[in-house]
Amino acid sequence: MQTTLFYIHDPMCSWCYAFEKRLSALRQELPESIQVTNLVGGLAPDTTEAMSESLQQKIQQIWYRIEQTVSGVKFNHDFWTTNTPMRSTYPACRAVLAAKKQSNDAELLMIKAIQTAYYQQAKNPSLIATLVECASEIGLDVIQFENDILSEQIQTQLLNEIEMARNMGVNSYPSLRLLHNEKLSFVTVDYLNHKIMLDEITQHLSQ
Repeated sequence: MQTTLFYIHDPMCSWCYAFEKRLSALRQELPESIQVTNLVGGLAPDTTEAMSESLQQKIQQIWYRIEQTVSGVKFNHDFWTTNTPMRSTYPACRAVLAAKKQSNDAELLMIKAIQTAYYQQAKNPSLIATLVECASEIGLDVIQFENDILSEQIQTQLLNEIEMARNMGVNSYPSLRLLHNEKLSFVTVDYLNHKIMLDEITQHLSQ
């Protein structure tokens, strides 16, 4: 029976961005018998309203805290002065699903492109224009991408993945769940050492 490690994330979640290096290292050292499946958790639904000042300040403080606690992770804080921030991550989640529809490899490329645009280039991934630019940068068929990201099929897929995550008891991102021998187990997310996660997964596999 297939063993699956579910990675539940949101491309606009700053802690998911902070986790990328450790996640990549974990992926490289996982046994080949483990399939890694990404699920988008949908951190914040669609809106065109500007984010409140208090929430902007809260998220900015999270960025500073991550920079202080996770080595090598930096944010472009110009984002907060050059954009109208919106508490809307569903468009970015749909962009990841639309990219994956074109190829499995494009899924990870789109996640990285969104994170680069948002956290390093101070662009706004709540905007379709930014996401289309990301699609172009990673070599997707842009016309197909524009059609897919607005389609009912991708919206339905997003809602299904959100529901799957909730059914797994996920209420924060990033999160890891291991499905082995029909048992779903919690795997602790470690931002500093992927070996700790690998050891925990190995223990679950031996049970």
